[in-house]
Amino acid sequence: MQTDKMAESTDNPPQDDLPSPGATGGDEEETPGYKVPKQVDLKTIQQLDADDESLVKYKEQLLGKAANVLDEGGHNIRLQKLILSVDGRPDLELDLQGDLSKFKKNPLIIKESCTYRIKIQFRVQREIVSGLRYVQLSYKKGIKVDTSKHMVGSYGPKTEPHLFTTKPDDAPSGLLGRGTYTVKSKFTDDDKNIYLEWEWSLQIAKDWPAS
Repeated sequence: MQTDKMAESTDNPPQDDLPSPGATGGDEEETPGYKVPKQVDLKTIQQLDADDESLVKYKEQLLGKAANVLDEGGHNIRLQKLILSVDGRPDLELDLQGDLSKFKKNPLIIKESCTYRIKIQFRVQREIVSGLRYVQLSYKKGIKVDTSKHMVGSYGPKTEPHLFTTKPDDAPSGLLGRGTYTVKSKFTDDDKNIYLEWEWSLQIAKDWPAS
């Protein structure tokens, strides 16, 4: 774990004109020098340069067939799962569509010093969203020990899930590094809308748990 990391990945043009699912204060999501792009709804984007065949085909590849995108109701963004991935080991997953309260009682266990990545699987149902961010605060014995900020990017509506992967990070090690951490995660955007917040536990062990 390192402090104030920023990973960036962008797929699609920015936009989200849906009502706010929630707003937050604080400065965890701020990115110095970053300016929020002007919002344009999906219909407007699709109608731009409608007489340019090459641009129409490009936008279809970028946005997909928006009219056929599955809409499960609720917020525009649906978080599906968090995946903790270590090369050569089975993925560890948190189902973000289920009971979030059980995560703190059932820690994900990884070996000290291992290199891991966090993946977030999510869907965008209706409008393009811009400047998605994943923010993660880690605590040990009530003391904040790490702040991770990841620029997820901008995505268009799609029936199939999007998958964002952080850059690799190394787990803590040694007597002081081992132990159980409480992790507070948040998925937000340019407008500080909060799409989901959840807490989970991460245990750094001397060795991998027995199969």
